[in-house]
Amino acid sequence: MKMSDRLQKAPLSGIRKMFDLAGSGSINLSLGEPDVSPPDEAVRGMSEAAAKGLNRYGPTPGIMPLREAVAYRYKRHGIESGNVMITPSGTTALLMIAQSLIDPGDEALVPSPGFVVYGPHTALSSGRPIDYKLTDDGFQPDIDDIQRKITKRTKVVFLNYPSNPTGGILSEESFKAIRDISADKNIIIVSDEVYEPFVYEGEHISFMGELDNAIVVNGFSKMMAITGWRMGFVTAGKDVITDLTKMAYHVCASPNMPAQYGILSAMPAIDTYLDGVRRTYKRRRDLITSRISNIDGMDMDAPKGAFYAFPKFGYDMTSEELAMRLVKNGLICVPGSAFGQYGEGHLRFSYAADEDKISRGMDILEKVANGIKG
Repeated sequence: MKMSDRLQKAPLSGIRKMFDLAGSGSINLSLGEPDVSPPDEAVRGMSEAAAKGLNRYGPTPGIMPLREAVAYRYKRHGIESGNVMITPSGTTALLMIAQSLIDPGDEALVPSPGFVVYGPHTALSSGRPIDYKLTDDGFQPDIDDIQRKITKRTKVVFLNYPSNPTGGILSEESFKAIRDISADKNIIIVSDEVYEPFVYEGEHISFMGELDNAIVVNGFSKMMAITGWRMGFVTAGKDVITDLTKMAYHVCASPNMPAQYGILSAMPAIDTYLDGVRRTYKRRRDLITSRISNIDGMDMDAPKGAFYAFPKFGYDMTSEELAMRLVKNGLICVPGSAFGQYGEGHLRFSYAADEDKISRGMDILEKVANGIKG
C-alpha cells in the first residue's frame, strides 16, 4: 500500500529517535516530560467527572465553563470565551491551524533551531517550510533573515517563546518587529506559547493581544504536568475560532470530556501550583547551567524560560555524533540538528528531571567531553 508523498517526506522526530535509544539504566534527559505531580484538583476532578457519567461527546470547541476559565485567566489581553477553543493537545492544534491556513504552494517561515513540528505540519498541508535563523544572542528571531526570506507566497510565520529547544524568551524589540512585519506584509503569526508558565527572568510577551493577525497556541499538558491527557487550547479572533472549530470536528469531533472537567477543577488554584513548580525548575536550571558552563568546550547562558538547556559545543564532530557518543556512555539527549539546520553545533538537555538525575547526567557529559578534548 503506497502512502501519500507528503506523508512519506515528513521526517520522523529526532527527539523520539533519541528517546527510543534509551537503554536500561540510561540517564534520559531527552524528552520534555514534566516529572512533577499534577494538581490534586485536576486528577480528582477528572475522576469525579468520569464517575458521574460525563464520558460522552461534548462541544467541538470545548465545554463553555473551561473556555470561560481560560478567558478569565487571560482577560488582561482582552480574551473572551469566544476567542478560546479547547483542543486535544497543542500539537493537534498546530496541525489543525496549518491545515486551515496553508494552501498548496504557500510558504511558512519556521524558526531554526525550533520545535520539530512546524516544518512537517506545513509540508503535510502541501505548503513549503522556510527556515529562518535565531540570533546567537538570546535566540531571538533574526529579523534581517526573516525579511530576506519573505516572498509573495509567504502566508505564515511560526514563533515559539518560551522556546523549545533554546529556553529563550521573546524580547519586546523582537515582538514589535514581528508584529510590524506581519501587519506590513499581511503574514499571519502562529505563536506557540505552551511554555508560557515557565519564565525565570524577565516576562513572557504574548501575541494574545494581537488576535487581528495572530493565532496563539497554548496548553494544559505542560502547565499541569498532564502530558498524557493531551489537552491544549487556542486563542484567536472569534471568526477564526469558528473556522478552526470546523476543522476540529473533522479531526477529533470533541476534546476529552473528563479531562476538561479535571482541568476546570484545577484552574482556580493554578497560580499557586505553578509558583511551586517554577521554583523547582529554576533550581534545576541553575544546576544544569552551572555544570555545563564549567565543561571545557561547551558554552551556554542560563535559559530564561521553558525547561531546556541548549549549549553550544566546540568539538570537531556533528551534534548527532556527539549525542550518539553520549548514548553509548549512558546519557540520552537530543542533537541540535533535530531542530533544524541552524541547530547544528548544539545539544538539547531537558531539566524536567530530578536533581540527582541531572547531576549524574552531567557527570557523564563532563567525562565524555574531557575524553574528546584529551
